[in-house]
Formats: sequence, C-alpha cells, structure tokens
Amino acid sequence: MNAIAGKILLIQNTRALVQAVSLIRAPLLKQQMPSGFLLTDRQYRSMPTHGIGRYKYLLPKEQPKKKKEKVQMKIKAATGTQYGVLNMSVSGYDMTLVEHYSQYIHNLCNRLNIKVDESYALPTKTTEVMVLPDQGTKMYMDVVLKTHERVVQISQMKAALAPIFMEVLLKNQPEGVQLSIKEHNEADYQTRFKARPELEGLLAQIG
Repeated sequence: MNAIAGKILLIQNTRALVQAVSLIRAPLLKQQMPSGFLLTDRQYRSMPTHGIGRYKYLLPKEQPKKKKEKVQMKIKAATGTQYGVLNMSVSGYDMTLVEHYSQYIHNLCNRLNIKVDESYALPTKTTEVMVLPDQGTKMYMDVVLKTHERVVQISQMKAALAPIFMEVLLKNQPEGVQLSIKEHNEADYQTRFKARPELEGLLAQIG
C-alpha cells in the first residue's frame, strides 16, 4: 500500500510541476508576442530575403560572341624525304566499284602507316549523250551517264615507299575505274561544295 501511495503522490507532484511551468511561461510569451499572434504563423513569409537564393553572380561572365572567320586551309609542304598533301581521286560510272576501290586504298594506307587526312565524296556529275540520226538533223538523247568520284587525301608518305605503293594500286585497279594523284590545293577544296550561281549573282549585285 505504501508503494502505491508513493506512486500516486509522485504523479500528482509531476502534474503540479508541469502546470506551474506553463503558468510561468504564459505571461512571458504574451509580453514578447503581439496581440492576436498565433504560434502556427510562419514569420519567414513576411521577412525580407536579402538576396537569398540568387546565383547569377556566381556564374562566369559571358564573353561577347566573336564573328566567325573564314577557315583558312593549311597545306603541309613536302620535304626531302616525304610528300606533302596528296589527293588520290577515284572516279567511274559504277558507284560500287568506285566505293570499294577507295576503301581498298584507305585500308592499304593504314597498313603501310601512311596518314589518311580525309576521305570524302565529290558531287556526282551527269553527262547526257546525244545521238544524230542517219536521216534528219534533230539530235536526241541516247543515254545519261553519271560519274561518281571519291577522294582519299593522304600526307606524310615517304618518297622511298611511293613506287611500291603505286605499283600495288595499279595492279589492283578494277576495270572502268580511273585513278589520279595530284597535290592538294585551294581549288580542290572548293570543288567539294556545290556551286550556287543564284547566290553568287546576288552577292555580285550587292558588292
């Protein structure tokens, strides 16, 4: 019985202490807070942010865009033991043969450690063959021939290797496919792009 009475007294004392603390804190809260203020209100909504969350000043300043300059082609000059930039042009009427032969040249250069700068196709050229009949003067079109061309651009080929390289290429050249090799220049670079005579005429009028 004494133990139960002790527990009851302890619970009553705890409740009395909590009530006393709440009574002491109540006037303090009333003095600090204005009238009509509820504890559920969020104070930060009405407070200024003072620039919190801004990040643009952390980013680096954007530099003004520069105008694109015209790309100037740099051609490597030949030396005493090496050739400069060479264009190996493969052309023919059969696109399959032209494509396969250009791939063969590319693979052969890789095996012989010859640097391949570029490998590209040039615009297809169309040729119309006109025929004059035995009787009459009006010509008619007989056939349209399409010439396909691929270019393999190489550089830094050793002079001692050139005769062997050319001999292998000529022995494996298929029928109906033409092979030409020449030094690369500015005119060869411009042939890669399709001509636009209308635009050139307008630019001439403006200039």
